[in-house]
Amino acid sequence: MSGSEQASGNDLGRRLRERDLTVAPAVLNLLESTTQADREQALALLSEVSPARLGHEPRGRVVGVTGPPGAGKSTLLSALLRTWRDADRSVAMLAVDPSSRASGGSLLGDRARIEFDPSDRRVFIRSTAAGERLGGLAFGTRAAGQALAAAFDVVVIETVGVGQAETEIADAADVVVVVVQPGSGDVLQFLKSGIMEIPDVLVVTKADLGQVAVSARRDLNAALRSLGRRDTPVLSVSSVPPPSGIEQLAQAIDERLAAIDLPARRTAARRSAALSDFVGEYGMRALRGLGGRRTAERLLAEQDPALGEAELEQALLSAAGDPGRGVRGA
Repeated sequence: MSGSEQASGNDLGRRLRERDLTVAPAVLNLLESTTQADREQALALLSEVSPARLGHEPRGRVVGVTGPPGAGKSTLLSALLRTWRDADRSVAMLAVDPSSRASGGSLLGDRARIEFDPSDRRVFIRSTAAGERLGGLAFGTRAAGQALAAAFDVVVIETVGVGQAETEIADAADVVVVVVQPGSGDVLQFLKSGIMEIPDVLVVTKADLGQVAVSARRDLNAALRSLGRRDTPVLSVSSVPPPSGIEQLAQAIDERLAAIDLPARRTAARRSAALSDFVGEYGMRALRGLGGRRTAERLLAEQDPALGEAELEQALLSAAGDPGRGVRGA
């Protein structure tokens, strides 16, 4: 760690397993750090909350929320937060904000836009800057979602809202909610883009606008039918007091979670993320040294499904470090 007064990764992981919600800020600080010492501690933390260590998948559910800027994601999350807290669920929300190309900074405004009771100790909200990463997520967001799911009942990841490039959220969340604003051209863009392939639930906001919202919902249903995805629900909600459709949305999310094979989905996501991180850190040369992507995927498929991303990436690194392959450090 970067300071002797800070808890170790092992200690933070243990406290998450004990569902100690107060360690959430320290966990995020560690996972977002890029120093070598902190990266090593982060790996220790993630190992402590891996399914292999827990003996089961983390009990919390990770909900991804994405959609274009201005679609009303933060307002919608404020309403969902109230619904989840009324059901006595602890909630962590990770809001990823875009970074300025000029300064590299971020306003980190999503935390301010999400309404919550700051005295509520069972709610944790954190904004992070996306930096130069594409895909809608910040460095460490996926790992943070997995770690916090060991302690919180619901973990929400709200992406930066850049549009059709945000498909990375599909590997970070158990369920993906795509939010669309009616009458803004969003529907047409979604019909043309790959983002239509990732939602588990589609939400049309601003239902109070009337016919334009009805038309948007009809168009989305038609698009899903054309893709053979008739079971994907399309809901209309309004956050204008009194809000409508929020409880139905929360129920739809629960129903989708109940319908999926969660262990299989998470295992596939961990393997995909481990391979992506391995290539990102060691390069395509290291991947070719393993025999290519398909060979790496087969190697990962042979691993224990309960292993976390850190252990899976280590398995790839160990194979790449075989003296007969000669690709370590490539």
